[in-house]
Amino acid sequence: MATPDPRPLGVRARRLTVADIGPLNVLFADSFSDRYRRDGLAGVRVPPLNPLIWRYAIEGAGDGAVSWVDEHGELLAFNVAHHSGTEGWMGPLAVRPDLQGGGLGKEVVTSGIDFLRQRGCTVIGLETMPRTMDNIGFYGRLGFVPSHLTVTFTLEAHRGRCQLLSQLGAADADAAVRECAALVHRLQPGVDFTRELLLTRDLGIGDTVLLTGREGIIGFALCHAVALIEGRPRDELRVLKLAVDDVTAFGTLLTAITAYARDAGTTRAALRVQGDYPDAYRALVARGARVRWTDLRMTLAGHAEQVPGRGVVFSNWEI
Repeated sequence: MATPDPRPLGVRARRLTVADIGPLNVLFADSFSDRYRRDGLAGVRVPPLNPLIWRYAIEGAGDGAVSWVDEHGELLAFNVAHHSGTEGWMGPLAVRPDLQGGGLGKEVVTSGIDFLRQRGCTVIGLETMPRTMDNIGFYGRLGFVPSHLTVTFTLEAHRGRCQLLSQLGAADADAAVRECAALVHRLQPGVDFTRELLLTRDLGIGDTVLLTGREGIIGFALCHAVALIEGRPRDELRVLKLAVDDVTAFGTLLTAITAYARDAGTTRAALRVQGDYPDAYRALVARGARVRWTDLRMTLAGHAEQVPGRGVVFSNWEI
């Protein structure tokens, strides 16, 4: 006898909106908790995220934020596909646990791939847990190949000085955002974090640390200071995007980031370090940074990242 198709009738895709954040949080927590359970970590319960973080993700992704609902409008799956210029990535994405294995997950991922291809993305990727063989195999069957680990480090907050985008007047701030875009373009042509910088400022969820040299901005770090988890105190500053013109200035930028972490009322700063930047990795180890987590970066075949010939560009593929 054939196995019944678990997929409900009337499934359709529609754009996610901020009105979906409540049920989105429930599906997110349930599906990721189930993933941990199947990996042997039955006691882990993933909490719901801060609604402001979901708003940042949904508004930043625009038409790339898509949900799948049944005929009654109940949320079944979602994928938040982001593109920063020519860099595209997906996350978070999930399918309701009882519907997994019925083909909906494949549709969710291929829909995100199609969206990013249509936007001209030359990089298409995602991150998953290295220990989760099911996920790695699933993404592998859809054309993704493993790349480097992303290692999350934390540094303790320290008293110090930092220059922030929010400290500038309107005209100077606009000019600074353009300089940040030009810096990233020099290092990785086509990549652009402007939307993320502006949305973070507009939502009031963080700031951009600026590092200046003789000829203007030589580095920056886009940071979120609000709590990641709903109802939790803010205890960690998270670096989402970072660029520095020369790796020798990376340490100076780290010092400014830890100063902002203290000014923002957090106890530490977290950086997700892509494994293809060994000099930056060694610099963090030398400063006594603690390793907190690892993720496996995977990219679609033919859409891999290119490491710049100089400098450092970190792009967090998680919200």
